Amino acid sequence: MYLGSWLSRLSRDLSRPIGKTTQPVWGSLFRSLTLGAQRIPDFSSFVARTNTCGELRSSHLGQEVTLCGWIQYRRQNTFLVLRDCHGLVQIIIPQDELAVSVKKILCEAPLESVVKVTGTVISRPPGQENPKMPTGEIEIRVKTAELLNACKKLPFEIKDFMKKTEALRLQYRYLDLRSFQMQYNLRLRSQIVMRMREYLCNLHGFVDVETPTLFKRTPGGAKEFLVPSREPGKFYSLPQSPQQFKQLLMVGGLDRYFQVARCYRDEGSRPDRQPEFTQIDIEMSFVDQTGIQRLIEGLLQYSWPDDKDPVEIPFPSMTFAEALATYGTDKPDIRFGMKIVDISDVFRNTEIRFLQDALAKPQGTVKAICVPEGAKYLRKQDIAFIRDFATHHFSQEVLPVFLNAKRNWSSPFAKFIMEEERLELTRLMEIQEEDMVLLTAGEHEKACSLLGKLRLQCADLLEMRGVVLRDPALFSFLWVVDFPLFVTKEESPTELESAHHPFTAPNPSDIHLLYTEPEKVRGQHYDLVLNGSEIGGGSIRIHDAQLQRYILATLLKEDVKLLSHLLQALEYGAPPHGGIALGLDRLLCLVTGAPSIRDVIAFPKSYRGHDLMSSAPDSVPPEELKPYHIQVTWPADSEEENAAATPSKNLSS
Repeated sequence: MYLGSWLSRLSRDLSRPIGKTTQPVWGSLFRSLTLGAQRIPDFSSFVARTNTCGELRSSHLGQEVTLCGWIQYRRQNTFLVLRDCHGLVQIIIPQDELAVSVKKILCEAPLESVVKVTGTVISRPPGQENPKMPTGEIEIRVKTAELLNACKKLPFEIKDFMKKTEALRLQYRYLDLRSFQMQYNLRLRSQIVMRMREYLCNLHGFVDVETPTLFKRTPGGAKEFLVPSREPGKFYSLPQSPQQFKQLLMVGGLDRYFQVARCYRDEGSRPDRQPEFTQIDIEMSFVDQTGIQRLIEGLLQYSWPDDKDPVEIPFPSMTFAEALATYGTDKPDIRFGMKIVDISDVFRNTEIRFLQDALAKPQGTVKAICVPEGAKYLRKQDIAFIRDFATHHFSQEVLPVFLNAKRNWSSPFAKFIMEEERLELTRLMEIQEEDMVLLTAGEHEKACSLLGKLRLQCADLLEMRGVVLRDPALFSFLWVVDFPLFVTKEESPTELESAHHPFTAPNPSDIHLLYTEPEKVRGQHYDLVLNGSEIGGGSIRIHDAQLQRYILATLLKEDVKLLSHLLQALEYGAPPHGGIALGLDRLLCLVTGAPSIRDVIAFPKSYRGHDLMSSAPDSVPPEELKPYHIQVTWPADSEEENAAATPSKNLSS
């Protein structure tokens, strides 16, 4: 009992934040006390094999083993490479007359057939070792073999270096999962989630609670999937996140909640977005923004893969206004420079007309970024693309200028820049020979957003030409804070909508502005950014029912009846609370270096949100829709679709 009490107290003491450290102070120590004492998993328990294909070494010489796996490769009917999810091992196909049946099985079975073999571990002949294989010092002399299942002709080879379209990979996902890369990605995902559970539950007392995936439609945020019920005209909704449930759990006194939560959004897919995705969802009572940030920093440090450089904490922090002004985005990639610089003062007396026009306006500014060696690496067509992009997407002009460079073929405006302006610009932006400067002018936010996009595009172009700007092995975390609580609606600039969600608490020092200038109110909202991608977002919540009702009804013009359950709960002694959600798929995508989150999800949807393996979504016969009081209404010009019974276009109840 005393030992258990001592370990409990030690783990609690070691897990406390200790100032601003850049090293994993307690993580490795506590892991050595707990995880280090655990036994190595027995991967061959309860199954027909004695060993895995990837574990055999010289220390196993002379042992008789039974292996199960897929035939990866066969050479001259003499050698065979057997594969399972743990690795590869070479099998010697017997050539003697007494083993004709074994040879027949192993030589005639198609590649990727499943076999079971029993044999003896022996050394490879001198000079025939394979240092590239962990099992390269040994091989298996087979005694018996059994064909467990033959494989028919494959749509593609099970090799990571083989080029396969994503559509083909998703259509035959069960084959794609056999690749080493997919095996690594999914196993790493499992390990990271397990460590997160250990950190949250065992070290910090969180409770894992499952929340419903059938809920009701609620206002704000992304579009939700509707699920018909058997009650006429009534539908469930798949929640975008457990946001309301986790707040209700705090009202219920759970104090510390987390969940590996499935979330749903009826939106188009992108490389970093899916209609269904997974979050590490967290909520705490009696916490402030700093507490949430320290929790997440410790969580990521503790669960970080062992084959990556350790995570250094605390993460740097930047306000939303600073991120926009310096990087042109609220999710900046801070691994490289090319920062936005305000050069308005340099051009107060400029002769360049469009700069004059911009500076004459009350909010007019001139901004620029310096592209290192842009004059050397960027081509004429690159400059044309950049300028066309600015015109078509932002309706703004971009001036490319090469100062101190030997080439100035795309700097028609250089002659309008006075010598003193050149000198001041060179000093202010630290321009070197063969650098390129991109200037634009206009309203602050629009000019910064444009240069933020061009900054990333120029980085892509430079890296295509061999310039190393973003180290793929470097993981740069960043907190972005002090977001505006509200933004104006694009379709109706006189109306407001939540920048985060309607349950985010305003900054205490800005509460008085809610009633006079709500667009100036800052929210207690924080995002976690990794290498230019948002991997998490959260906030301190509104726990006062009256304030929540005012924001919903008066400022956001929402129907408060849809949230009556939450408003009522806040009236029954709701504690102050806050939380965050980490996008697990996006985090794993960045950690593994995968090009898409679909490479870290076992069975993802396609770019258009379809399951190419099962052909979902699919049509439903009319008789199966009757219990739900639904009929399909086809567009008047869609007779062919109607005849083909494709998925419904409109639902009417």
